[in-house]
Amino acid sequence: MAILHDPREVTVTEAAQRGVAGLVADAEHGSDIIVTRRQRPVAAVVNIQRLTEMEQTLADLRDLALVLARSATDGGNRTSLDDVLSAFGHTRDTLDALPDDDD
Repeated sequence: MAILHDPREVTVTEAAQRGVAGLVADAEHGSDIIVTRRQRPVAAVVNIQRLTEMEQTLADLRDLALVLARSATDGGNRTSLDDVLSAFGHTRDTLDALPDDDD
């Protein structure tokens, strides 16, 4: 899946002539626009639904990378809560006896 759907390229000059309202109207109707300067992309205009989709895709990819990294490095060793508490000089009872942060 391409990030932008068949984007239309316009130069900065063409974008200025079209105006912000024209570019926004095009984006609202589903057109993805790439603004170029000297044949190099410098900006994109997309509708908010497309931006939301891209942000969700980015979040999903970050989650996937985290899962893959964890699965690749997981040695299968687990530490119980009681062992962790003991390492810090606590038990479940002493932890329960500590005052809450809100107090």
